[in-house]
Amino acid sequence: MITRRYSTTTRLLKKVTLNNAKGKSVSSQMWLQRQLSDPYVEKAKMLSYRCRSAFKLLEIDDKHKILRPEYTVIDCGCSPGSWSQVAAKRAKNGLVIGVDLQQVQPVEGAILFGNTDFTSEAGQQKICDVLKDKRVNCVLSDMAPRATGIRQLDQENIMMLCYAVLRFALTMSEEKASVLMKCWTNAEMQELVKRMECYYETVKVVKPNASRGDSAETFLLGKGFKGVTKVT
Repeated sequence: MITRRYSTTTRLLKKVTLNNAKGKSVSSQMWLQRQLSDPYVEKAKMLSYRCRSAFKLLEIDDKHKILRPEYTVIDCGCSPGSWSQVAAKRAKNGLVIGVDLQQVQPVEGAILFGNTDFTSEAGQQKICDVLKDKRVNCVLSDMAPRATGIRQLDQENIMMLCYAVLRFALTMSEEKASVLMKCWTNAEMQELVKRMECYYETVKVVKPNASRGDSAETFLLGKGFKGVTKVT
């Protein structure tokens, strides 16, 4: 049995008590305790978002205004669909396309491709087939590789994803477009920021309040795409 008390605003969960946790591993108990103590988890349920990550994008967009009505938006690594939910609402009457390796349940106002590898030529061709001649106003990525537990390898893998997203954005974006992608703080991140600065008017490292403080995740935001003559 799980007992919890929380404020009606969902800003603070006062206390969480785990009962009958016998048989669960320590890591499982810690994960469950964290989930039940997280106000964004409860708020996501109340507002019908599929997971708490919706509030990361909402917070970033509230501050930086990267989603607007009638925008064309690509959501890379969209499962379970919370970012696509946000994008579909804020880019109303636009075009939202989501892609993920996993199967994704439909999101109203979005076109989703499950069981699709965004980094593959075939995956990106699916996007291009829908876009036709449209250019993209915003590329989003909350993608992360499956953690191996080997720090250096995990960092290399997420950097590969970031560069795949950036390359796609440089190829498909409209002038003044934005790109927002998840990264993990590491030694190579500053080099990526420098590369982004060649193509975007402003590049910022942002960490929304909805991103857990003990997480290494951060987000790289490029705004004001300047265009390229050749992508190398």
